[in-house]
Amino acid sequence: MILSNIHTILNTFNSISLDDMNAVKLMQRTDTKFIFHANQLAHILELTKTDYSVLEINNTRISDYQTLYYDTSDFGLYQAHLHGKLNRYKVRYRNYINSHTGNLEVKFKSNKGKTIKSRLKASEPSLAWNSEAIQFIKTLTPFDPATLVPSLWVNYSRITLVNLNTKERLTFDLHIEFINGTNTKKLHPLIIAEVKKEKAKGSPFFLIMKHLAIKEVSLSKYGMAMAYTEPTIKTNRFKETLRSIKKITDYDFITN
Repeated sequence: MILSNIHTILNTFNSISLDDMNAVKLMQRTDTKFIFHANQLAHILELTKTDYSVLEINNTRISDYQTLYYDTSDFGLYQAHLHGKLNRYKVRYRNYINSHTGNLEVKFKSNKGKTIKSRLKASEPSLAWNSEAIQFIKTLTPFDPATLVPSLWVNYSRITLVNLNTKERLTFDLHIEFINGTNTKKLHPLIIAEVKKEKAKGSPFFLIMKHLAIKEVSLSKYGMAMAYTEPTIKTNRFKETLRSIKKITDYDFITN
């Protein structure tokens, strides 16, 4: 993917500031995801121009994210997703590099298909929880914070678009990489697009994906990261999506 082309296209969008985007936080929402090769991104961005503005932070329209996930020693949070458990959780620290901010986050996926995200401001990831973080995790999850330890990093760059007419955000994640100890996996040919809105229907981006014959996928970046970097973990529930990723990137996952 030639980033100069992407920057050129993004510069033709109307921009929105981080403060303005606060009206579209969507802390309770539905998420719909798509994957495709990076060489399609420029064309897809062109198709979105009439319906979306782009988030700009400190004169930058592509933002860098670093995310540290926490899990139990037996990967209980990952296992809940692997086995399709309803009402499941993710606990993570996210560093928003361009805005120089960070949050401890709890993400809850309900049995109604809703995603509920809660945040606690934090300047750096925790290796030992402070009292505020302990209370935050205890209030929002059934886990003992003492059992949650750093698992792996998921890093990427993100383009965030905001619908001009409805309460909807559309993100494109690129330059995706997973870091698990000394094991690093880069999936740079892969783009993950995600529509975030209060209801699952009615996005102009769905029409674009239908026109390009790109189908919705069930996908978790944490689940992907585990599948690509953790040799001891089972991945059977994710294998269909992982095979789709392999067709796009030609990168294989660890088979278990």
